[in-house]
Amino acid sequence: MIAIIDYGVGNLFSLKSSFNAIGADVIVTDSEEKIRSADKIILPGVGAFSDAIAKLRATGLDKVLVDEAKKGKPVMGICLGMQMLFEKSFEYGEYDGLGLLRGNVVGMQGVLPKELKIPHIGWNALHFRQSDCPLFKHIKEDDCVYFVHSYFAEDCDESVAATTEYGKELTAAVAYKNIYGCQFHPEKSGDVGLNILRAFCETEAE
Repeated sequence: MIAIIDYGVGNLFSLKSSFNAIGADVIVTDSEEKIRSADKIILPGVGAFSDAIAKLRATGLDKVLVDEAKKGKPVMGICLGMQMLFEKSFEYGEYDGLGLLRGNVVGMQGVLPKELKIPHIGWNALHFRQSDCPLFKHIKEDDCVYFVHSYFAEDCDESVAATTEYGKELTAAVAYKNIYGCQFHPEKSGDVGLNILRAFCETEAE
């Protein structure tokens, strides 16, 4: 069973529908017991980092997630959920993340060419850094996925699994041991996104 953490932030319905479409056993829950008993965990997220991490910590589920991840259970963060896996975010201030991955989340403003719009919205190709990443077993290099973001992860070389090009090379997906993340929205990325979710369902505990 896959548990999608419900802490009041995230596109839970479409994410659950995508897992249902590939026949996965999935629940949306804020129950510590159900999250601990699940085989895998999804951390969704949209909006501002500070608000999301505060809401997650208010539920106490941050400690549950970190504890289960450190036991070797497969965990995947999606969009803002991926950003929360890192050590810090500098979105409108400086905020501590969950620290499951090394690296920081920084803004695109002043980093991208001035002619490019922020947020980065649209379909972009994936360029593999880890060709053997478990998330990519059912897709191929240069497959396109759907992004909506104004911040990205950097200083995270040990976990970068794929990048995308938008004025500069941006972290698109991460994988380190049992921790995975997608900056893009697999639930909005058609068959490619479904195949990434399918691959996550097939990952094994460390």
